[in-house]
Amino acid sequence: MSNSKKKKLTPVQQEYKELSDKREPARPVLKNCVRAFLVGGTVCLIGQAVTDMFVHWGGFDREKAANPAVAVMILLSVVLTGFGVYDKIAQWAGAGTAVPVTGFANSMASASIEARSEGLVLGVGGKMFTLAGPVIVFGTVAAFIVGILHFLINPHGAGGH
Repeated sequence: MSNSKKKKLTPVQQEYKELSDKREPARPVLKNCVRAFLVGGTVCLIGQAVTDMFVHWGGFDREKAANPAVAVMILLSVVLTGFGVYDKIAQWAGAGTAVPVTGFANSMASASIEARSEGLVLGVGGKMFTLAGPVIVFGTVAAFIVGILHFLINPHGAGGH
């Protein structure tokens, strides 16, 4: 619960809050959802096209084509972030740019670019995980919990046997 909901508002504060709520512009939820869908879908479509290229021209099978395709998507995301293009797309599309691989790469690259004046180790290396660190920690803990649950539910299926 936020602090504004915990404390009692004076009549003047209540009146101001009501006035500011009336004047706050409505959020275009449908428009934002359509933009996020279009951009997120386009990112996924590009990822699928890159995977298909590795299968068709690289001689990979579908399963093995995924790894280099992810690497290409990360590279594209970082390059677009470096040139400031990714941020402009993100401002227009909102959540659509948070597609896991490209959004994660963007968050790490953005933090690194922002901290480059502080040096390579303490700036770029240290700040790179400012946004991405909690994601890594949560992902690791969640994977551990899911692994334990899988073992408890299906002990004979653990380890891929």
